[in-house]
Amino acid sequence: MDLFDHAQSQARETQPFAEAVRPVTLEGFFGQLRAIGPGKALRRAIERDQVPSLILWGPPGTGKTTLARIVAERTGYHFEPFSAVLGGVKEMRVLIEAARERRRLHGRRTILFVDEIHRFNKGQQDALLPHVEDGTVTLIGATTENPSFELNAALLSRARVVVLESLKPADVRAVLDRAMTHPVRAARWPEARITDEALEYLAHFAQGDARRALTALEAALDAGRDTPDTPLDPPAVAQALDRKILLYDKGGDQHYEVISAFIKSMRGTDPDAAAYWLQRMVEAGEDPVFLFRRMAVFASEDIGLADSAALGVVMDCLNAFRFIGLPEGMFHLMHAATYLACAPKSNTVLTTLAAARTAVSRHGNQPVPMHLRNASTGLQRQMGYGAGYKYPHDFAGNYVHQDHLPETLAGQRLFEPKGSGAEAAIRARLAALRTPPGSFEAGDGEDGPPA
Repeated sequence: MDLFDHAQSQARETQPFAEAVRPVTLEGFFGQLRAIGPGKALRRAIERDQVPSLILWGPPGTGKTTLARIVAERTGYHFEPFSAVLGGVKEMRVLIEAARERRRLHGRRTILFVDEIHRFNKGQQDALLPHVEDGTVTLIGATTENPSFELNAALLSRARVVVLESLKPADVRAVLDRAMTHPVRAARWPEARITDEALEYLAHFAQGDARRALTALEAALDAGRDTPDTPLDPPAVAQALDRKILLYDKGGDQHYEVISAFIKSMRGTDPDAAAYWLQRMVEAGEDPVFLFRRMAVFASEDIGLADSAALGVVMDCLNAFRFIGLPEGMFHLMHAATYLACAPKSNTVLTTLAAARTAVSRHGNQPVPMHLRNASTGLQRQMGYGAGYKYPHDFAGNYVHQDHLPETLAGQRLFEPKGSGAEAAIRARLAALRTPPGSFEAGDGEDGPPA
């Protein structure tokens, strides 16, 4: 080992663990297949050495800096980091001039990596723009904020926005597994052992942030020096992180018991309990998207027509969560859960689905009544298709009493709304409509049923 190699080795020993094990290849870059997976446009551009200026937008710990460094390594560009917080126009101009000379003298291009680019003011953005336009530098900016709001249109139009998502627990686990086999880990903690359960706990604890996961792993491995003969388990890891580990096995009974308590609390219109169980699951590492899926089911199964806006609230909160990410995304989780808990309840959608299934199971494929069949040819009209069909919009109140079920099911009630929330109005309207009025034909002097 020469002096340069020795210096590099010493630097790795003193670096934060997350920095020391940062991947240097696309193959080691986990969790962003939508943006950088095989066959994706950005990956092809990197492999062809045709990288455009990029704005990497995503929550903390999703790999923005890592991807920028990998791009520079893969393409042979000089990597020049610049902090939008600490640097100003004067410092940036020095870097720009160095990039111009580097390209003129050595033919080597420069990636200017601007961390927290949303902190750039208008003057800084305007000063950078011409050098991006003429190719002096290839800009890669990293931001946790929506670039449409934070960057001016001229700069944004000259860069491709790449959205990086919060990592899934499986992706974070892959990052942790790779870190455990890294030479830096072997050098710093040669005797370290950690259970699969502890790694799984860390993968969920990180809440989609790879840097947070690696920093937590570093703290756990440091704490484990005192007990080298005992593998680190979840309680030991939680103690090292000074966190109280919650009893919640995502693959076992506790998972189903706690999610059951959450659902039943919302069904019982108990927002206090719903908030408690939700927070407990998130802190124990539950996937927030799984919770949104359960709430979307609940919105139709347990609320339904009593408050049809409930499903929209859940989906809007899910979209906002995906846009924001954790930790601020907890606002959207709690918003959805407390709305559902407070909403009027009805299981009419559930009972109607069950009744429809029963009817189909018992009676099978019944023929469509002749008056409901579409008469699209002359022969079908001669056979009586469509004969006697009454077009509702030709009648007062846009309604006319006629059968729409097969003959064997005529008169059966599969849908019976209850008197909760908005369903009360639906129930009253259907009650009036379902009472045969004699005739509601247009122009017959009848007012018809309520609209």
